[in-house]
Amino acid sequence: MSTTAVTLPDTLVHPFAPAGRRDPYPAYRWLQTHAPVHHDPFSGMWLVTGHAACSALLRDARFSAALGQRERARDDRLPVSMLTTDPPDHQRLRAPGGLLLGPAALRSITDGLSQDVDAVLDALARRRDEPDAIRDLGTPLATAVFGRLFGLPAHEHPAFTTLARAASVNLDPMTPPALAARGRLAAGALTRYLDAHARGLKARGDTSAPLAALADDDRLERGEMLGILSLAVIGGWQPLAETVGNGLLWLLPHAATVRRQLVEDPEFARSCVDELLRLEAPIPFAARVATEAVDLPGGSVPAGARVLAVIAAANRDPAVFSDPDLLVPDRRPNPHLAFGAGAHFCLAAALVRQVLPTLLARLLARFPELRGPDVPPAWEPTLVPRRLTAYPLRLGPSGPPTGPTTSEGN
Repeated sequence: MSTTAVTLPDTLVHPFAPAGRRDPYPAYRWLQTHAPVHHDPFSGMWLVTGHAACSALLRDARFSAALGQRERARDDRLPVSMLTTDPPDHQRLRAPGGLLLGPAALRSITDGLSQDVDAVLDALARRRDEPDAIRDLGTPLATAVFGRLFGLPAHEHPAFTTLARAASVNLDPMTPPALAARGRLAAGALTRYLDAHARGLKARGDTSAPLAALADDDRLERGEMLGILSLAVIGGWQPLAETVGNGLLWLLPHAATVRRQLVEDPEFARSCVDELLRLEAPIPFAARVATEAVDLPGGSVPAGARVLAVIAAANRDPAVFSDPDLLVPDRRPNPHLAFGAGAHFCLAAALVRQVLPTLLARLLARFPELRGPDVPPAWEPTLVPRRLTAYPLRLGPSGPPTGPTTSEGN
């Protein structure tokens, strides 16, 4: 094991530096080849970039997620949730979390999701200005989805969106202090809002939304329940919205060749979504702390090491993925790590795999000439989530509103 500093070639910028964040993949590829497990003096962490090593790390109980979250470059603490705990507390919280995001919860909102997608597309068609994929497609869809999960009436959606957007600042562990302080205030306001809403559901005897089952679960203290809700919003609402823009960036140049399959073949649509997530995961890292010395494929880390599993790099590892920087819509197998792996595998993965194929199929059926901008869009200088500043859409002539059979099987 060597702790010798790794120096990137002069032609490459460190992937965490402001200039490197726009396109970190060349630096990731170099690190995969020359130092797949190494101590990084820039961040003070051990970076793991190979797919095999990241996969092993995420599944290894010797790497603590709880300690990893405490190593954020900020003085705040995230609320108690599945993200901030290790076994056995992790399993104790994750089981009730399934009441919000598990199979039964998703079945209960499936019919409404197609209606929500169509409502978002109707609003898109009515816009007089140039619509944006994140502002006018991803954000309202994410709000509609969480509105279903939480039982929020439509008139509450604007307030929820405002709170969710402000609190999502907490995703980035390197947010500047002033913005981080505002994020903490927003997270508190979001928690109070969700607490009041959950109490309102109970007072009215409304058990129709998955949130009602979670809020009524006596395995959880109130603070733990609210921590799970906050995690669902902060870790799910904005990444879902951003995935729409990130995905369309890759998909639209190929839309002419895959549109029919996306519209008509639900299995192809699901495969395509997994490939889009592989190429541009909105959550590109997972932080851990090694509780003892661990050997990984490609190197070793010492006890107490602050370790970052660089999922964005692992997802383009040429040792696992042929043509790793190209979109292969029907790629199989596709062992990407966009949802993590092991005990902390994203609880919302099934939700994403249900919502996004439905959206893409109905979007391309409704707007068969949909195109993106002529010039490459810019990336936000944030580390988490990985997101575009904007992604303007040109709709072209729209077809008739999509019918309920379009997303059958999604």
